[in-house]
Amino acid sequence: MGRYLKVLTYTSLFPNKVQPDLGVFIYQRMAHFASRNTNSVVVVAPIPYAPAWINAPRWKKWTGIPFLEQRGNLSVYHPVYPMLPLISLPFQALLMFLGSLPLVRKLHRRFQFDVIDAHFVYPDGLAGVLLGRALNLPTVISARGTDINLYPDFWSIRPQIRFALRKAAGTIAVCKSLGEVMSTLAGPALDVREIGNGVDSSRFFPLDQEQARRELGLPSSAQILVAVGALVPRKGYHILIPAFAQIAERFPASQLHILGEGESRGELTRMIKERGLAGRVQLQGSCPNSRLRSWYAAADVSCLASSREGWPNVLLESLACGTPVVATGVWGTPEVITSPDFGIIVEQTISSIAAGLETALQKRWDREHIADCARKRDWNLVAQEVEEYLNIVLKRTSEDHLAG
Repeated sequence: MGRYLKVLTYTSLFPNKVQPDLGVFIYQRMAHFASRNTNSVVVVAPIPYAPAWINAPRWKKWTGIPFLEQRGNLSVYHPVYPMLPLISLPFQALLMFLGSLPLVRKLHRRFQFDVIDAHFVYPDGLAGVLLGRALNLPTVISARGTDINLYPDFWSIRPQIRFALRKAAGTIAVCKSLGEVMSTLAGPALDVREIGNGVDSSRFFPLDQEQARRELGLPSSAQILVAVGALVPRKGYHILIPAFAQIAERFPASQLHILGEGESRGELTRMIKERGLAGRVQLQGSCPNSRLRSWYAAADVSCLASSREGWPNVLLESLACGTPVVATGVWGTPEVITSPDFGIIVEQTISSIAAGLETALQKRWDREHIADCARKRDWNLVAQEVEEYLNIVLKRTSEDHLAG
């Protein structure tokens, strides 16, 4: 067991009063980390400055977030920084750094942190590295997905990501494929530790399917498919819905329920209507993380048709409830679906997804076995892996200082 660690977690992706499910996976990782070995964790989650005279809902939500709040066993601070959508993106890391530095200096004088734990490589990770250099603290950056599989495509951001990775004392990738891209960006000398997400076994566990369906008002005799994720193009609903349409006649009692909200709602609503699937495919809107268990338990199969993912939490949550999955084999998905006993990996095409859904609906799944296997990777295990890696980084940093 390593020594007691004092950690500053730095990320804009963290649950708050207005967005209680934002970055819940980061909260879970660090809340469990704080429960180990009497570790200490303080969270700084910067938010954009929102003047009171701006009435746009997208901006007004920030005004409802307090400067300091308590999330479980963690104290969370929300310093503000200036930001203009799109225009500020190339400068966002610097703006976050400048907006956070006075608070972080004050907190460091009080807590004497050992390390900065930054999540999302850009802008949060780069801002975390700048904070570490200002306070002479090592920074460990965790890559989450879009920060590595999308942001490097922007010419103004790619060099900033490369700088952040090279200057970090250590880096964590939630899946192997992200780690490989990080090494390509920063060079083969980059130290990357692969630590996938976990599952909250106290929240996601098997329920009686009939009971779950009664609770949700779903027919007991139907074949229920569920898909969880924001209504945005990369989630692939524009492919999943036509795939469901292909099998709908062969499974006349089947239904597809999509849980999420986003910019594609109008387009998907039209698609459902045009294909005559009204009533068979339903957009259920956003669902709190705490209520997802009932939907997974009620479903026969859970679906994920994304074009890119980091570590798809929805798959592990579904499996922990005993529900098999059909998912596109992108990024971290094969590291979650490690056996055909858990689900079916497909290509992101209508025909492949349709074939996967048809096979899944016809197969007899051992739901108890699925749940038992999935729940072994809980957040306690993830916290242990993170603690071990941070101790390695701190030992190496100390040795480098002595050698220097």
